[in-house]
Amino acid sequence: MTSTKPDSNVKTALRVIEIIEIFAREAKPLALSEIARHLDAPVSSCLALLRTLASLGYLYETGRRQGYYPTGRLLAMAQRISRADPILERVRPSLEELRDTTSETVVLGKLDQNDRVVYLEVLASPHPISYVGVAGSQRDIHANSLGKALLSTLDVQDRLKLLSARPLQKHNEHTLITPKAVEANIQASLERGWFANLGESMDDVGAIAWPVRVLGNNYAISIAGPLYRIEEHIDDKAKKLRAACRFIEQSF
Repeated sequence: MTSTKPDSNVKTALRVIEIIEIFAREAKPLALSEIARHLDAPVSSCLALLRTLASLGYLYETGRRQGYYPTGRLLAMAQRISRADPILERVRPSLEELRDTTSETVVLGKLDQNDRVVYLEVLASPHPISYVGVAGSQRDIHANSLGKALLSTLDVQDRLKLLSARPLQKHNEHTLITPKAVEANIQASLERGWFANLGESMDDVGAIAWPVRVLGNNYAISIAGPLYRIEEHIDDKAKKLRAACRFIEQSF
């Protein structure tokens, strides 16, 4: 007799993550019916989840029939996890220095299991007009400066195989949508000393990146912001970026 319990557990875990993301996106208390609508799920199953999270101290009712909202327990747990990260703990000071010297948003990324770029850390620019990213965000590898930098760490054949595995999404007229075009861009980037996304995924947004190897694993760091600011003194920004990457590699 086949049990469906593992699939049920996975679905429940995904629902919990979705609930957390809904609260992060909506940024307000939500009624049971609202949460069920966002999840496109039955009210009964949502009620069971919410009651469980509330019993564990992760949610509370803001008032009778006024909705649920996360407690500080979730933030405290996230902060404890972040402080104990074996990579970020040692890399963050260099990322902060790079952010301060360039005054632009700095992102640390890595390839995930689906061959997409995942943001591991995002340090926001002090400018009121800046690139805004969130840790955990995923991006297409071919239209992202971090993605190109990470692709450069692979052998050419592995690179082309990865790029040919599925159609490359076109975000706008600047997006490179063939493996051959992306490969040519990577070769040019290696020669000039920086990988770029100059409006290829979002109009008027630019970024430059460089790979960094830490404890035998490939990461990449980018400097991102409004396109006009990224293109201004781009070689100087790239020099600071490569220096930060070298320092990080040497510190490990």
